[in-house]
Amino acid sequence: MSAATPHHELILREELVPADRAEIERIVRESKFFRDDEIPVALELVDDRLAKGAASDYKFVVAVRDGKVAGYCCYGLIPVSVHSYDIYWIAVDPALQRTGIGKKLMAAAEDRIRAAGGRRVYVETSSKGQYEATRRFYFSCAYVVAGVLEEFYAPADGKVIFVKVL
Repeated sequence: MSAATPHHELILREELVPADRAEIERIVRESKFFRDDEIPVALELVDDRLAKGAASDYKFVVAVRDGKVAGYCCYGLIPVSVHSYDIYWIAVDPALQRTGIGKKLMAAAEDRIRAAGGRRVYVETSSKGQYEATRRFYFSCAYVVAGVLEEFYAPADGKVIFVKVL
């Protein structure tokens, strides 16, 4: 007789709540993919959304599993664009990576972008070797490389820009 596997329901929600801020900070810090100077930028977007609500330019999808934030995606219309959106941040709790949460967050953000009239979604990452898994993730979500800006972030650290046409 085998024991039943516990069911962990994943809930995706659009609204941030104040308690999400600490969990998002934890996830971004523990992911080890973001430099110390990038973490306050992630939190600025959270703070903007919490302060302005729906009037914020930053939209969120938050994945909650077992009552805790499991990951999040922040996106928004690119300023002066009519239909192009950026995925600003997407991060999943390191303990829950490779479980499909990232793909669900990306798909949920794309669905919301499409519903708002979005036609193109852009996302970017570093060209450094440590970001190979990130680039594979974007490819697995049907993004293609639109361009590479060599040495954008630092010497030997270019920006890889991905795009997906919805």
